[in-house]
Amino acid sequence: MTPPPALLVVGHGTCDEAGAATLRSFVQMLGERNPGLPVGGGFTEENSSSAAGSAPSGLSGAGPGRFPGHDIPARLPGALPGQQPDHLAGHLPGSLSGAVAELVVRRAAREFAVIPLTLGRADQADAEIQRALEREEQRYDGIGYAYWRGPLGPHPALLSALERRLDEALGNAHRTPSDRAATTVLLVGRGSIDPEANAELYRTARLLWEGRGYASVEVAFVSQAAPDVPSGLDRCARLTSGVPGRITRVVVLPYFLFDGHLPERARQQAEGWAEANSTVDVRFAGVIGAAEELADLVLERYGALPGARQDAPAHA
Repeated sequence: MTPPPALLVVGHGTCDEAGAATLRSFVQMLGERNPGLPVGGGFTEENSSSAAGSAPSGLSGAGPGRFPGHDIPARLPGALPGQQPDHLAGHLPGSLSGAVAELVVRRAAREFAVIPLTLGRADQADAEIQRALEREEQRYDGIGYAYWRGPLGPHPALLSALERRLDEALGNAHRTPSDRAATTVLLVGRGSIDPEANAELYRTARLLWEGRGYASVEVAFVSQAAPDVPSGLDRCARLTSGVPGRITRVVVLPYFLFDGHLPERARQQAEGWAEANSTVDVRFAGVIGAAEELADLVLERYGALPGARQDAPAHA
């Protein structure tokens, strides 16, 4: 029986160690939900975390073993037990190349179903990821890829994850409709010189607002596009300041999958604004992170690619 292709999730964008750790947790989650499926993940090489002491690239279920009919050994000839195989040396922690190396060497993977972890339109990121995959094809003879083209957002699963992050920022207590009605959300994206990419964040904001009872969901960008975070907060404050009896509460919601310098910059900008506007209750939500909703979506995309297992759990 031909084994299913390995699931390879690929991140793009500068990532710090916290983001790399979140990706490892996410890969582990995917593997635990699919024990027989080789799963790996990493960031494109120039964006990988290089923090000392970080674990190798994310890999679930790594260990000695073969897929029938493949000749790549789990431990390379001449390597002593416990030694790192030469094929696994020299890769940046958390990198795509490291993830591919571990899947090829330890799990004898030859075919990969690749899901890019991008939230919106990202032509440059797609091109960079595919160039990185081409390099891996040159490094390992006989491997191939099926690649999911298109962003993850704004899928209903991700909107649910964002809503959960908002509830966490508000305290996760039992809330009434009036609590949400007193809350304005500032959805913060990375920003782009591509107007269509920026427009997608506005679409996501509208979909997040629909039917959830927030006073408003406004938009800001960390860089390259207006409005910036302070300007977005100014607008949120103006929208609520003229409503009698309404608490001026704003939740800054980063539209990012993983921690990194852009979400951190957004938070710093918002904290600076909050210090100068102490009458506004500013709260901070977390990034989407290793959320079950994200796992549902990735597995749905995996199952739709050629040759993938069709029994993988999917989010309706």
